[in-house]
Amino acid sequence: MLDKTLKDEIQTAYRQVVERLDLTPRYGQRLMIAEIARTLGGIQSNDDGKRTNDTHICVLEAGTGTGKTLAYLLAALPIAKARGKRLVISTATVALQEQVLNQDLPSLAEHSGIAFRYALAKGRGRYVCVARLDQALDGVEPNPTLSLFEQSLQEQSADFTGLATRMGEAYGQGEWEGDRDTWRETIDDQHWRRLTVDHRQCTGRRCGHFAACAFFRARRELENADIIVANHDLVLADLALGGGAILPDPADCLYVFDEGHHLPDKALSHFAYRFAVNGCLRWLQTLKSSLTDLNQALAVQPTIARLLAGFPDLFHALEPALGDVFSSGHQLTQRPNGLSEGETTWQQRFTKGEIPDGLHEQATQLVVMFAQLSRNLESISDILRESLDPDKTTGLDREQADDWLPLIALVHGRAVDAHALWQAYSERDPENEPPRARWLTLTRVNGEAELQFSASPVSAAHTLAKNLWGRCYGAVVTSATLTALGRFERIQERAGLAGRYRYQSLPSPFDYSNAVLSIPADAMDPGDREAHEQAIVSFVSKLGESEAVLVLFSSRAQLRAVEKALPESLKARVLAQDALPKRELIERHRAAVDRSEGSIIFGLASFAEGIDLPGEYLTHVVITRLPFAVPDDPVGATLAEWIESQGGNPFMRISVPDASIKLVQACGRLIRKETDIGRITLLDRRVLTRRYGQALLDALPPFRREIGT
Repeated sequence: MLDKTLKDEIQTAYRQVVERLDLTPRYGQRLMIAEIARTLGGIQSNDDGKRTNDTHICVLEAGTGTGKTLAYLLAALPIAKARGKRLVISTATVALQEQVLNQDLPSLAEHSGIAFRYALAKGRGRYVCVARLDQALDGVEPNPTLSLFEQSLQEQSADFTGLATRMGEAYGQGEWEGDRDTWRETIDDQHWRRLTVDHRQCTGRRCGHFAACAFFRARRELENADIIVANHDLVLADLALGGGAILPDPADCLYVFDEGHHLPDKALSHFAYRFAVNGCLRWLQTLKSSLTDLNQALAVQPTIARLLAGFPDLFHALEPALGDVFSSGHQLTQRPNGLSEGETTWQQRFTKGEIPDGLHEQATQLVVMFAQLSRNLESISDILRESLDPDKTTGLDREQADDWLPLIALVHGRAVDAHALWQAYSERDPENEPPRARWLTLTRVNGEAELQFSASPVSAAHTLAKNLWGRCYGAVVTSATLTALGRFERIQERAGLAGRYRYQSLPSPFDYSNAVLSIPADAMDPGDREAHEQAIVSFVSKLGESEAVLVLFSSRAQLRAVEKALPESLKARVLAQDALPKRELIERHRAAVDRSEGSIIFGLASFAEGIDLPGEYLTHVVITRLPFAVPDDPVGATLAEWIESQGGNPFMRISVPDASIKLVQACGRLIRKETDIGRITLLDRRVLTRRYGQALLDALPPFRREIGT
């Protein structure tokens, strides 16, 4: 139960912000504040501050214009402070993260009357490693063998030397905080890899540059922050490391997941594994060729000497085993000789994720081999780290340990990843549970054949339920699109959200009768590709010369085909997603509208979400076809097979609800402010002829409708 003091604090802060910023109070926003306060304020704790109840999460769909950022900040912050918890605001996109950090939080701090500190959280890989930077300034590689893993980086280029010099000066003079995102120039990925480390390579407090470390300096700021701004990837990465490694322990956090509909897909990508056979053989060969140097440098330490002595036998077993699985994979793709001329890639998915017995046996052997390699490398890495501690004696010189730890940590990470992939191939999936998706991909890397093995869970629900929802003190999940076909079941199923949590779809402040949803009489069924493309060409050709239009395509091939078929006089007004970077395309579109000229954007799926073109910058959205997912996605296809095997209908259970969400998002590009007006045209006749069509239409906002017959 929310106590009166907290309730008064939230209400007073809201009133002050509305008055000082001259905002219009919104009913949906007040409801959102009340729902969050009721949920988080109702969390029960024991004397140690640990949560004791399981109704600690609310899921709120709040459309554009609700003012949800202000709502969740005002409702959650006072409760977090009162309970001694940290408020973690997690977004899916950089644009929203920057808005929260650079606009919403400074405004709240100035006008709410609530005193608080906030900080931005980033992963270790976004910060320069001062030790690496120092070595670069001295003109030396961190380790001569390590550089072999990046053949293209063996030579110390003038570009890299100049970059390192400028960074060193800026960091030393306090003009740069050491993170990649605030550096004033674009940094080449290869250069950046030489200047940063991952959690395995970092020596932490044992590093001689620890006091000046950019990452740990930022971590110290987080320790003093009431609000931490992060992103979904970082939260999930922290959970994968056990929680509390980068961010505070989940049990001490109140989370707000804005753009929460992205969380399940982000989680899936974090728990997917990939293994490139020839790529692995290359780094194994490099490690193998380094054994002489490793023995000379490190074998004075007895345990390391014993572990290194076992490496030749491991390599002797691994190399032919990888050769065998490379051949087996090519046979399974029915391309024993690799890709044919003209082919760039080929994917072979295992039905229901089930792999043949022969491959299963090979995977079982590789699990054992990579487990041994991982253990040996981890043991060596631990000894090297201990050797950096002046209070510990390992029999190894600190300088030698410092030189070789980056290499050992790097290959240890690769061995761990390899072990995880082969473990996913060696394990049998439990009966009556969704299987893992497993598939092979043939490609070429630098002209040479490559075979990649992949595995992924088909649902992140169990992982999120166990590691996030079950562990956190409390959470709010919000987005403009959380319901599918007007219900929350799909996000519950995908994100592992329990039915006992609070769910509410908040009313929009917009008058959707200001917009028209049109399905013209000449809209075609996309099943007839040529007729459908011609219908799109014909419709776009009739658009008014001064219209600001967004045309959304579901495939790049169709976008190009329609663009190519347009009259030359119209092509000058078309800005195609493929031709320009997204930001530049939007700027050109706005400039054309400002000049009272027509502008037509041709965009793919990424333009159906997150594009903000209010008012006259967008008055017409054209949706060329219903946004059903591409059927060749191995994860989705495996899940569909499993649902079918259980007697379900994957099209109605997955495809239609997901298409409903995407359709709502696409239509949401039009109305961005209360005064916006315009038209949405759907050029896919299936919405009128198929049995799922009416459900898709009913899930849309109450636009005025014009249905051609």
